[in-house]
This record gives sequence, structure tokens and C-alpha cells, in this order.
Amino acid sequence: SAINNAQAFIEIQKEFGSFDEYIWGFTNGKVIKHEYLTESDLSSKISKDLKKRGMKFVGPTIIYSYLEAVGIIDNHQENCFKFKK
Repeated sequence: SAINNAQAFIEIQKEFGSFDEYIWGFTNGKVIKHEYLTESDLSSKISKDLKKRGMKFVGPTIIYSYLEAVGIIDNHQENCFKFKK
């Protein structure tokens, strides 16, 4: 699946110019704050789209974690040093 996902990733880059443009396009470049979930409508939508494009092992929970890791979803609590108002 790693090779398969890499090929799908390259196709997304070709279509959108970069994976960054693709993934941030789902939120129009906006950060989502304080959901405190393990999956969401957004992660489900992205998961379905990636699967449609041929990726595997990209379920809603994995995608939600990815969105947190890249900063699209910001779940930092107010007492966290990374919290931004």
C-alpha cells in the first residue's frame, strides 16, 4: 500500500500543484479550532476522497490525526503553550 499511496500522492500533486493545496482546499485555508474528537465530517470527507483516488489505510481516524499533525485542526487547550487565540 505504501507504493500505491505514493503513486496516488503524485497524481494529487499533479492535479492540484501540491498536496498542500489539495489538503488545505478542504477548509479554504482555515484552521479548525477545538473539536477534541477522534474523527469528524471533514476527516470522513477527506478519507473518502483519498480512497476514491486509490489510497489505502486512510480511514477517518487516521486522517483526523494527520489533520492535527499538520495544523489544519488545532486542539490545543488554553493552558497549553501552543494555544493561539
